Amino acid sequence: MTAADPVLVEIVAGTLAAIEMEVETAIGRTSRSPMIRDAHDFRAGIHDRQLRKLTGRSYSALVQPVVRDYPIDQMNVGDVFFHNDVYLSEGGIGHLPDLCVTVPVFAEGAVVAFIQAFGHHDDIGGAVPGSMPSAATSMFEEGLMVPPIKLWDRGVPNESALKIMTRNSRMPDSLAADLDAECSACLAGARRLGELFERYGVAAVEACFDAILSSSTEVYRTEILSQIPDGTYVWEDYAEHDGVDEPMLHRQRITLTMDSTAEVPLIIDFTGTGPQAKGPINHCGDYSDGNFLKKWLAPVLRNLAATPERMAELDVNEGVVPLIEMRFPEKGTLLTPVFPAPTNARTFVILRLLGVLAGVLAKATGGRMPADQETIRYTGVYGTDADGESYLMREVLGGGSGGRYYADGEDTIHVVPDSRNLPTEFTEGRFPLRIEALGLALDSGGPGRYRGGCGYEKHIRVLRDAHFMSIADRSILACWGVKGGKAGRPFQITVDPGGPDEHEVDALADAEPLTAGTVVRVRTTGGGGWGDPLERPVEEVLQDIAWLKVSVEGARRDYGVVVDDEGDADLTATDALRAEMRSQRTGEEPFFDRGPGYATLSGGAAFNEFDVL
Repeated sequence: MTAADPVLVEIVAGTLAAIEMEVETAIGRTSRSPMIRDAHDFRAGIHDRQLRKLTGRSYSALVQPVVRDYPIDQMNVGDVFFHNDVYLSEGGIGHLPDLCVTVPVFAEGAVVAFIQAFGHHDDIGGAVPGSMPSAATSMFEEGLMVPPIKLWDRGVPNESALKIMTRNSRMPDSLAADLDAECSACLAGARRLGELFERYGVAAVEACFDAILSSSTEVYRTEILSQIPDGTYVWEDYAEHDGVDEPMLHRQRITLTMDSTAEVPLIIDFTGTGPQAKGPINHCGDYSDGNFLKKWLAPVLRNLAATPERMAELDVNEGVVPLIEMRFPEKGTLLTPVFPAPTNARTFVILRLLGVLAGVLAKATGGRMPADQETIRYTGVYGTDADGESYLMREVLGGGSGGRYYADGEDTIHVVPDSRNLPTEFTEGRFPLRIEALGLALDSGGPGRYRGGCGYEKHIRVLRDAHFMSIADRSILACWGVKGGKAGRPFQITVDPGGPDEHEVDALADAEPLTAGTVVRVRTTGGGGWGDPLERPVEEVLQDIAWLKVSVEGARRDYGVVVDDEGDADLTATDALRAEMRSQRTGEEPFFDRGPGYATLSGGAAFNEFDVL
């Protein structure tokens, strides 16, 4: 094995990061659909010929399904592979709108790496606009399924395949333009990475790949996993509905075992996870030994870093994979669904798993993890514009992240790096809509010594008859608080707020009718709080009021802070109120606070055995 030169390792690492960013920038600047170009719901990744992910700024799909069906030694310069088939993606694709392109990189006449990009596209067919039918009971309702195919052969696009895909889409022009942008960007990235191999040689560059991943493995073993005491810990959390059955607790359980003396020190066991849902909240996690889920969940571990600054320095690449063993239950659960179980809303499960891992680690470490967050949901409006053309305005709105042991949660963040809501100017210029308000959702963050981050509040007025759609969770179950912190406020959609026809819309909705002039208010989730809210300094509560994150009423109700008519704190009244609130507590405060919605779905039980240390 060739030893890696440490200076060259830094050059290679920097070049990989630059190429990944170049690919993403090219896609963002040349694509057409709002979801890709404006919301930035896509990501790129670089993998070596051993299929190991080298970059770690964001998660990505897998190369495994491509090489499974197309041997590496049969690939050619200029080939582009494509797939979106959830069950044939080895766990790397979660739902059909996520389209993945993969380009091999050549040096010295052989494949040495892969450039890959996948993103969420506007429409790939299926029962409803956007290809995410909330009441689907089969994959066949969700859109066109494409197993790995060769979309470009030696630089020549497969026009027949492109015709089939665009014919199945309600937005054929956008789909064609986005695919062209992604293929071209990955081909450019492959040329750029090929130049690195030409400059330094295959053996030297591959030695750097090994060094990058080995360093990551060692850092996570010594700095991160060492913070977890040896032992076994159990916790579970739930999705609240699947779009078909009545709301219920769809259980996801993790039994975490830490053994610092073992070669593979961390075991994540999903035994006890609930049965496969009838509706589309299932996720195919049990492929390739859980390779995708290992890298999806590993960012949670970074919260155990010594400082927030150190946490921000740590990427998640293939180096974390050798440290984690995943154990899955038998086929037929939320994480091991059987084809053709639907999956378009699988975000309910994989986002909840981030929280389950954070919760079980909070138990293991005495609370040194953030409270819960739910930072992705799809909402949209569709109809026809003044020219009679169909449109779909859909965006992926963020929510507040959980409070941390050292700081408040972040407001309106998104789980996809660099993603964003659609700009108001773009929305109003392209669609028959008016954005009448956009800001932080007051009192949405969970109260705590460190407050949960706030969600969005957005008011959309439709100027023509249209339909509203939503694929969202946490409308009943809240983002839980930890170590005395309280739950955040759930997701909520209200039609005609304050008007005579005011009513709430279910968080899973395909076609809520809206007449011209109607306003829809969308409030996204607030993160859970961390620590006792009565310990939050009065001056910080007053700052929250000034920044419109907490109301005067919320300050009194949740933090025991009394504000006078001039907007200052009445310290005497505050001390008295806080003393009274403490005296009314009965027994020790629970470690986790799930909020009131949990009891409505669990037969009135406030907590179960997994909520205690």
